[in-house]
Amino acid sequence: MSDEGENATLQDYYLSYYDGSFNEFTPCDNIDLKNFGKVFLPTLYSLVFILGFIGNGLVVCVLVKHRNQTNLTDICLFNLALSDLLFVLTLPFYSHYSVVGQWTFGDFMCHFASGFHNTGFFSSIFFMVVMTLDRYVVIMHAHKVARYRTLRLGVALTVFVWMLSLCVSLPAIIFTKVTNESHGLACRFFSENDAWRLYNNFAMHVLGLVIPLLVMIVCYSRIIPLLVKMRTEKKHRVVKLIILIVISFFLFWAPYNITLFLGFLKSKGFLSSNCSVEANLRLSTTVTETLAYTHCCLNPIIYAFVGQKFMKRALPLLKKCVPGILLPSTRDLSDSTYRKSSVMSRSSDVTSNFIM
Repeated sequence: MSDEGENATLQDYYLSYYDGSFNEFTPCDNIDLKNFGKVFLPTLYSLVFILGFIGNGLVVCVLVKHRNQTNLTDICLFNLALSDLLFVLTLPFYSHYSVVGQWTFGDFMCHFASGFHNTGFFSSIFFMVVMTLDRYVVIMHAHKVARYRTLRLGVALTVFVWMLSLCVSLPAIIFTKVTNESHGLACRFFSENDAWRLYNNFAMHVLGLVIPLLVMIVCYSRIIPLLVKMRTEKKHRVVKLIILIVISFFLFWAPYNITLFLGFLKSKGFLSSNCSVEANLRLSTTVTETLAYTHCCLNPIIYAFVGQKFMKRALPLLKKCVPGILLPSTRDLSDSTYRKSSVMSRSSDVTSNFIM
C-alpha cells in the first residue's frame, strides 16, 4: 500500500470485496484528496452509524415487541435490520482509521471488524433476495405455497442465509490482517494468491449486485403489473414500497461497484495510468463508497414514509426512549384502510404485519 493510507477509503485497509487495485496507483500528489477525506469520511461514517443504529434498532425493537404477529416477511425484515446493524457497528472503527491514518485496534479487531462488515453486507443483500422471491412466489402462486410459508421455514431460511453469508465472507475474515506499511499499521485484505483477489471481485460485483439486481428486476417486473390491477390503497402502497427498495438498492450500490470495477480495469492496464485518472478514481471511490454505505440506514426511513403501521408502533417506543420529543400522535395515523383490506388478499400474505 502506498502513502495513500494516511487517509484512505475502506478499500485500502479492508475487505472481502477489495481487489487491491488501488495499491498499484502511480505516485501522485494527493494532499487535497487526503485532507478532503479526513473531514468527509469520519463525518459521513458517523452520521450513517447514528442513523443506521437508531433506525434498524427501532425496527428490531418493534418486531420483537410484536413477535406474536410475526410472519415470514417479518422474519426477513428482522434479519435484514440485524444485518444492517452488524454492518454499521464497524463504521466507527473505520471512521477512526480515516482520522488517525493507521489501524490502532490490533489484529483480532481487524479480523473481527472485517468479519462483521462483510457478513452484514452479504446477509443484508441475501435477505433482500429472499424477501423478493417470497413476494414473487406468494403473489404469483398464492394457493400452491400458502401452507409451506411457516415459521419453521422462516427459521430454516434464516439459518441458511446467515451460514451462506459467513461462508462468502470467510476469505476476508481469514486474509484480512494488520500489516506494517510506510504510513503505519494497516488493516487490509492481503493474500499472495491472486485467485482470492479475483474471488473478492466476483463476490462484490456478482453476488453483491448483479445477481440480486437481476432477481429483483425479474420478479418485480411481474409482480407490479398484477398489484396495480388490484385497485386498493394497500396494494398501491405495496407497489411504492417495492419500487423504492429496488431503485434505492441500485442507485446506492451501482456507482460504487462501477468505480471499483474501473479501479480493477486500471490495475490490469485497460485504463491509462496518470495522476488525473488516479485522482478521479480516488475521489469517486470515496464519494460512492459513502453513498453505498448509507443504504444500510435507508430501509427504516422507507418503512416510516410508506408504512403507517410501522409508524404507529414505532412512535410509542421513541416517546418512551426519548421523553419530551415532539412526534405526531398515533391517532393521526389512521389504519382504517387496513381494516377494509380483504383477508384473502394475496398481497397481505407477503406484506409485513408491522409495516403496511
